Amino acid sequence: MNIRLETPADFREVENLTREAFWNVYRPGCTEHYVLNRYRDKPDFIPELDFVMEEDDRIIGHVMFSKAIITLDDGGVFPSWTFGPISIHPDYKRKGYGLKLLIYALGKAREMGVGLLQMEGNIDFYSHAGFDLASKLHIHYHGEPRGAEVPYFLAQELIPGYWGGREGTYCPPKGYFVADENPEAFEAYEATFPPKQKLRLPGQLGYEG
Repeated sequence: MNIRLETPADFREVENLTREAFWNVYRPGCTEHYVLNRYRDKPDFIPELDFVMEEDDRIIGHVMFSKAIITLDDGGVFPSWTFGPISIHPDYKRKGYGLKLLIYALGKAREMGVGLLQMEGNIDFYSHAGFDLASKLHIHYHGEPRGAEVPYFLAQELIPGYWGGREGTYCPPKGYFVADENPEAFEAYEATFPPKQKLRLPGQLGYEG
């Protein structure tokens, strides 16, 4: 197993990996590969925290980090960070690779001075890497009732005391919504990949059976 920085030569392979990892997970098809494709040129993208994982002479994992902000209750803004998508090829899932990649990346982020991370994900997995409900740090999620314990909104202080007991509201960076904001461009991009069947499955957002 080897973890290294992504290079331009990896871009297409990593986007295809991301597509395979997220296909039909949160919605029929997925958009995470397009988010990655469009995000690399954004100023919030952190190339020093853009990692691929290799095994068996192939790229099997990837994670990217981004700058973010929290809007404080007093009207100010507080610098923060997020990460994702984090992708593991379906052939290598549930074998510990994702946690190894994440823990490695978190260590590098801490070395760079990244003090606070928020993200959306499954606490049953991310708790193993030190994440807990963001509400415990009094960080609220946009679009949810104020003070709600949002089970999928997680946070971690990589540098103890960095948040300093403040209170505020987090919204994911705008770049994460690029497919919804530019559906025609996304469909043109998606058409460059081999066709895959889109399925409505239990566990997806908005699934009602």
